[in-house]
Amino acid sequence: IKAQADNNGEAVALSAYRIGEGHPRARLTDGDVEMIRTLAEAGVRYAEIAAKFEITKWMVGRICRYEHSNHAVWGFKEVVVA
Repeated sequence: IKAQADNNGEAVALSAYRIGEGHPRARLTDGDVEMIRTLAEAGVRYAEIAAKFEITKWMVGRICRYEHSNHAVWGFKEVVVA
């Protein structure tokens, strides 16, 4: 029996789930997410980042802790196409 995480990981790897900017409800691009993380690492306050990207401080925190914008949800499975 496969674990739920394995099933979800395979679904992500096989593009059954849309993540990041590919998701229909995404408000930030993948580049925005990386910029938010870079700014936070450089010491810019969450409030300033939130104002710049028109999101909440709470969302900035979630992005910086990798709790949101699931670019590496459960890891990706390598798919070999013959």
